[in-house]
Parts: sequence; C-alpha cells; structure tokens
Amino acid sequence: MTRVVVKVGGRVAAASARHVLEHVRCGHEVVVVHGAGPQIGAELARHGLPSEFVGGRRVTSPAAIAFVRRSLVAVGAELAAVLGPPALLLAGDEIGLQARPLPELGLVGEPLPCRPPAVEAALAHGRIPVIAPIAAGPLNVNADEAASALAIGLGAERISFVTDVPGVYVEGELAERIGAVEADRLLADGAFEGGIVPKLLAAVRAAQEGLRVDIGVTEVAA
Repeated sequence: MTRVVVKVGGRVAAASARHVLEHVRCGHEVVVVHGAGPQIGAELARHGLPSEFVGGRRVTSPAAIAFVRRSLVAVGAELAAVLGPPALLLAGDEIGLQARPLPELGLVGEPLPCRPPAVEAALAHGRIPVIAPIAAGPLNVNADEAASALAIGLGAERISFVTDVPGVYVEGELAERIGAVEADRLLADGAFEGGIVPKLLAAVRAAQEGLRVDIGVTEVAA
C-alpha cells in the first residue's frame, strides 16, 4: 500500500477533495495537510492586525497566533466535512508536530520531520488524517514545509501539492518536469517570488529524500 501526502492550498481546500479521494480509491494511505493563507489574512485584517511575510513565512505575533490557529482549524473542519466520515481533523500542536523556532519572525517555526502516533493510528484504522499545520508551542509554520516534513517523517512514497495554479512556470512556460538542481539555481537567481518559493523548496527537499513529488502537473525530481 502506497502512503501519499496531499498538500492542499487554502484557496482550493474544499475543492481539492476529489484529488484526495482519487488516491483513496486507488487504495493508498492518504494524509492531507492544508493551508489557510487567505483565511488567516482575512481574519487578521478583521482584527486590525498586519500580514507580513519573510521568505514565504508569515510573521506571527503573540496577538496573531490564536487567529492563525482558529483559521487553520476552521479550514480543516470544512475540508474534513467535504471528505466525509473517513476524514479525521487533527491539529498539529495537539499531535506533536515539531518545529525549530524562528524567533526573528515571532511565533514561527521551521517544521521538522516527525511521525505523530495519532496519524499512524488514524491510518491504521482506515481514516484520512486532515492536519491543520500548526506546530507545538504553538508555532505558526508554512504549510508546504509542514507537508514535506511530515511526508519524510511518515515514510511516504509520494507528496502531491494541489494549488490554484496548474504547476510550476519556468520563463513563462508550464514545466512538465523540473530537477532539484535546476530548481535550486532558479530560486537562487530570484526567478520565483511569492508562495511558489516555499512550495518549491519543500518539494525539492522531499525529492532529495527519495519521494515522488508533483506540484500540479509538474514533476519535481531529485
């Protein structure tokens, strides 16, 4: 049985159910990690709190962390409801999702590979873990990085990033495949900006650990 991690973006969380269920129908063990970027931004704005990013990570103050967590759990609950009874919502900070603190960004961390027992137990009982990516602390973590770290820690064979764009564009063209070396070079040259930067970094990390990786239609290879 193949173990697959599916990372879905906050913009497409509920609409991504078919991608998740396709893997389930193929007999795979599926772990879902979701983002909530737009929802977090809107929640912070409603409370007069700014949104600032550094290298794809959201600067998170003590005042903001509760709203970040609330938004993540709300998106996870919505996605779990769409996936149906097999889905099990798990908050990362309650199941031992680990991260290295990045105090220069506030209550933010860099996710570390881990194998949460609650995820293994859910899979063993035929459930679909839906993980709200907030680390113990609590620390706000980038969802792409969290998905990659979990995929590595859980010994997954594949990680698939589902987003609101069809794949990775290189010089304006949609790429069918991008190698880790080329991706690193393009990242270093500043060829990408915004949310694709942490996503591609996370994808490269997983590929280098031997996982099959795709961002939309683009294969990311070691």
